[in-house]
Amino acid sequence: MTRDLRTARTGAVLTFVLAGLMCGSMTVRIPALSDKLGLSEASVGVTLLVWGLGALITMQSMRAVMARFGSRSILRVAAPLTATALALLAVAPSFPLAVAASGLFGMAFGAVDVAMNAQGSVVERAYGRPLMNGMHAGWCAGAIGAGLLGTVAIAAGLSITTHLVLVALLTLPATILISRTYLPDPAEASGAAPAAPRRRMPPMIYLLGVIAFCAFMVEGTVADWNGLYLRDALGAPEAVAALGYPIFEAGMLAGRLAGDRVRARFGARGMMVASGLATAVTFGVVITAPSAPVALAAMLFVGVAVATVSPMAMSLAGEATDTPGPAIAQTGAMGYAGLLLGPVIIGFLSDLATLRVSLGIAVLLGVLIAVVARFLPRHRAASAPTETARRELSMAA
Repeated sequence: MTRDLRTARTGAVLTFVLAGLMCGSMTVRIPALSDKLGLSEASVGVTLLVWGLGALITMQSMRAVMARFGSRSILRVAAPLTATALALLAVAPSFPLAVAASGLFGMAFGAVDVAMNAQGSVVERAYGRPLMNGMHAGWCAGAIGAGLLGTVAIAAGLSITTHLVLVALLTLPATILISRTYLPDPAEASGAAPAAPRRRMPPMIYLLGVIAFCAFMVEGTVADWNGLYLRDALGAPEAVAALGYPIFEAGMLAGRLAGDRVRARFGARGMMVASGLATAVTFGVVITAPSAPVALAAMLFVGVAVATVSPMAMSLAGEATDTPGPAIAQTGAMGYAGLLLGPVIIGFLSDLATLRVSLGIAVLLGVLIAVVARFLPRHRAASAPTETARRELSMAA
């Protein structure tokens, strides 16, 4: 394995870490943003909605952009722009400017999300073995780090402005330095002219998009509703209820660290089916738990179960066509729609019934992942790349 490939893998993982750090840092200081600008809950909701819509709009347009420029070029622009937008959000003096900065952050982050997965696919192809789960583990590490740094910043009395500006000042130069490690996309490495994006992707891409939608919806449901469920339905103190999400993320991290080895042994299709069923069973334990400790323990295993689904969907999308960028953009856009819509659907259903009943949709989503995964073709582990391919990638890097 060449030094260039090892460096590219490290750079891809660090990109996921920085993305998780920036996204998590914004999330953890939302209450402080509300206090700073005197925002109502509705205004906070608008700010978050604009963030999500900005990301979704960018992702929907990324098929053509990825086909034209490739993941390396996009990351070199979008990653520093994300850090800059985070700083702009930190210093925004009014609600309208905060909404504008949130939208810019969402749009830049949407481009980073698609491009870093495409870059991960390029590195994975060059290595000739599964690596995507380990890269997504970097996201979990960054998100957990954001939570810990946020706790330290709050305990130290740092304002949201100081905290997020410091994070931006840390990540901005880091993104620029890491950009030197990226590999070119296959077409760029071969010197071929950029291909026009096809209007319709292979059916497999849309199946993977459905799977990603379900997995992201489960993740969004846990992130936004588990705290209220633990507090209101199970009577947990707020400090205990707050443990649900970090425990879930710890499970995600463990699952992703082991995911590539498990996939190499058992294959992606069977692993997705098993992950979907495990998600349904473990979340079933969460919503039928008689007490908060039981639900918290089950939340760890929900994280382990669902952790590998979205990384594998991105990886398989990248392998399904000769141009991984547009395929990953399509799958990512469908997945992110689940992250955006899921919490809204849960809220609507909880008004019609109860929160415990509405969370049962996550059980159905796990079953749906398993069912749809059965329609995927049996997929062998990626074969080792040819020496010519490696030489092209290394020369162009």
